[in-house]
Amino acid sequence: MRKLVSVLSAGACLVIVTGCGAGTSDSPTTTVTTVTESAPAAPAQEVPAQQEPAPPQGAQGQWAMPNLVGSNLQDAQNQIQSLTSDAIFYTSSHDLSGANRNQVLDANWEVCSQNVAPGAAITPDSTIDFGVVKIGEGCP
Repeated sequence: MRKLVSVLSAGACLVIVTGCGAGTSDSPTTTVTTVTESAPAAPAQEVPAQQEPAPPQGAQGQWAMPNLVGSNLQDAQNQIQSLTSDAIFYTSSHDLSGANRNQVLDANWEVCSQNVAPGAAITPDSTIDFGVVKIGEGCP
């Protein structure tokens, strides 16, 4: 690159000097040839292959189901999501009172039962359902 700058600088000086001549046909003509050197190509860098994310905690994406009876429903859901690093994000619930009420504010419901026994293996394909009542109603 320095060689290129030197050649270009020298060429510019020659053009300036020649351009200041008397303008007669007897003036010598100067030809400037620019030589450029290309740098050798950089060796191709290997792009690392994308790795699969590490499997979730537990052997082959399996975890032990915690005992969540007595927890409020929101905490029970959060514990499953945290345990599985969101591999199990959704859990279902149903009203054990028989009134078939929807659990709109999960923190207002108490877990009385769970369809997966504590200690049993759960996987991302597991369906987890909690039987709940409103806090203060007492489990049936």
